[in-house]
Amino acid sequence: MFINHKVRVALATGLSVIFCVGETLDQREADQTEAVLDRQLRQGLAGLSADTVPRLSIAYEPVWAIGGHGHHATPQQVQEAHVVIRRGFGQMFEETSAQTLTIQYGGSVKPENAAGLLSQHGVDGALIGAASLNADQFLAIVRAGISEPQTEGEPA
Repeated sequence: MFINHKVRVALATGLSVIFCVGETLDQREADQTEAVLDRQLRQGLAGLSADTVPRLSIAYEPVWAIGGHGHHATPQQVQEAHVVIRRGFGQMFEETSAQTLTIQYGGSVKPENAAGLLSQHGVDGALIGAASLNADQFLAIVRAGISEPQTEGEPA
């Protein structure tokens, strides 16, 4: 797999990697999200050793929610996908690695939805696209992330 090769080369050269996974709208509507995310994780991260995990983070980027397609993921959908990713990662590596893994959300994060998304358990941050090009929007997202109270035991 081309993506797996890129991930392995980047990690071997000492780079940190944000590995993006996500399903299309057709796959979501066919109730295939879990299978698609699992397949993407297993193929994209095959052959990695546990010692590379600290330099790896995952971004859930549902294709159907990126950009101005008119579809937006709910906080619950995002949290459910992050649970699937963390569980699959734990099966591939180990549960300890899965619990320390950073999983970000990257499907059209905006000031209006940032607080709701970032408040979900297991959502460790946001991969910001177009909103990062506007200083006011980006700052509003950062403030939403900072102001979200974290309960003990949840990643910050």
